[in-house]
Amino acid sequence: MNFNFSNPTNLVFGAGSLDKLGEQKMPGKKAMVLISNGKSTRANGYLDRTLAQLNKANVESIIFDKIMENPVKEVIMEGAAVARENNCDFIVALGGGAVIDSSAAIAAMAMNSGDLWNHVYGGTGKGQPLVNPGLPIVAIATTSGTGSELNGFGVISNLETNEKIGFGDAMLTPVIAIVDPELMITIPSKYTAYQGFDALFHNTEVMISRGVNIMSETIALAAIESIAKYLPIAVKDGKNLEAREHVAFGSTVAGMTMQLTSTTAAHSMEHSMSAYHHNLPHGAGLIMISEAFYSFFVEHHACDEQFIKMAKAIGITNADKPEDFSTALLKLQKDCGVDDLKMSDYGFEKSEAMTLAVGARTMQGGLYPATPLDITDKDVAGMFEKSYR
Repeated sequence: MNFNFSNPTNLVFGAGSLDKLGEQKMPGKKAMVLISNGKSTRANGYLDRTLAQLNKANVESIIFDKIMENPVKEVIMEGAAVARENNCDFIVALGGGAVIDSSAAIAAMAMNSGDLWNHVYGGTGKGQPLVNPGLPIVAIATTSGTGSELNGFGVISNLETNEKIGFGDAMLTPVIAIVDPELMITIPSKYTAYQGFDALFHNTEVMISRGVNIMSETIALAAIESIAKYLPIAVKDGKNLEAREHVAFGSTVAGMTMQLTSTTAAHSMEHSMSAYHHNLPHGAGLIMISEAFYSFFVEHHACDEQFIKMAKAIGITNADKPEDFSTALLKLQKDCGVDDLKMSDYGFEKSEAMTLAVGARTMQGGLYPATPLDITDKDVAGMFEKSYR
């Protein structure tokens, strides 16, 4: 029954909410607008609409457009330098998880000297605390996957060391979050599925976490039900606004469940995967390992009741055994067209299993204590081997 929840974010959720940005109290007078290095934000008019809203709020702005999927340390440091050189006093992150993740790191390093890796915990990071608070952040989500708009943490890659590690601080949590499902209707079906499963797994990992509590479980089950019901619809018809709204809800509230209860080693495993194979989309990696990961805990009866609850939320209303969760999950993946993903298509070799397992613990070992059973590197390597095809 015990939990602690504190969040400073003014969350504006729903269709048309981007048009309410200019009505909000801005945290500064000059913004660096952070977007990806792709074309969609400009082509779909989201950037122009955001700039118009900032102008309505009497905010000056500059644009930094170099964020890629699986953002890297060098671009973070460049963005921080640009923010300092242009005297920006807050960040507007317009994009998906990679952009919003990057905003926390850029906001921090714009106000702190030295290298980002000095402040990373895990791997080769030096674990030094931030000296100064970061710039305030306004997050505008254009995808449904990470829930980053409600927390001050992100995952950054270091290509020199083959590491992908979480970075952040609660003080970097966005002060305003805009979640407008209308901005998500142009996402291609494949990425809709990848992002939707990322959101789903945030909630399913919370459900099996050792730290799950009455608040996080209640929210997570509602999110799982929404995503499971509406993600297949959004994948098949991206313009279905009702489906987009419900998937966006499941993704955003995952930002709450992850503050209340940690995710598990599944995320550590995927971050190791995309650290060594940088072209792998995060959600796709999670899907690839999901059957082997969850089946391990089903077979060991680690938390049978939790699996049964999730199976019911996904759609097996008469579920009465933990194996029903695996059945429901595989059906949902098939319904979304992602049941045929192959690690080999992204350059993985089965012989990498132990390297990936060691990397998972080294880079993101902090998630292991939340995992429902103590697991060894051999256990994790076995999960990778079972996932390989």
